[in-house]
Amino acid sequence: MKTAIKEAIAVEGKYDAIRLRSVVDATIVETDGFGIFRQSDKLELLRKLAEAQGLIVLTDSDSAGFVIRDRISGALPKEWVKHAYIPEITGKERRKEKPSKEGLLGVEGVDGETVLAALWRAGATPLDGAAKRPTVYLTKARLYEDGLSGREDSARRRTALLKRLSLPTKLSANRLIEVLNVLLTEQEYEEILQCVQ
Repeated sequence: MKTAIKEAIAVEGKYDAIRLRSVVDATIVETDGFGIFRQSDKLELLRKLAEAQGLIVLTDSDSAGFVIRDRISGALPKEWVKHAYIPEITGKERRKEKPSKEGLLGVEGVDGETVLAALWRAGATPLDGAAKRPTVYLTKARLYEDGLSGREDSARRRTALLKRLSLPTKLSANRLIEVLNVLLTEQEYEEILQCVQ
């Protein structure tokens, strides 16, 4: 069973996100590695999520991971950000032919127990019956009904909505649902939706 965590979690890439999603129920954002330096909209997304629910930065324990971590830390208020660190474990990920430059396993390469331990050490807030995740009003069906998915003009409307919210226009429909359920109330969503008709 997955553990629900209040804070959003920033990771470097999609394989790190896959590892995390196997053990936690949380809002997970990929920085696209060094893409965080070029994508101001991705940094703005992290800022909004951090303000709304807090942010845990979980990057690899190599030099590149620390550069990415420093970029995020320098752009956000310190009180919104927690840092989770995986131990320096020598090895290589299964999908790779050879180890990384520094020979260390990244987030994707460690087991779920190690990931959870790192999150708890960082001060992750577990959610139980007393503290629930944000109310989910936006679903795939609702996205379709509102013309933001599965329709001829959906891509244009979804891009317009994301631009209006200063969010990355490359967010998939699934990530859009996850992010909007955190950042906007249903009423705010409906109001903004009227502006992208």
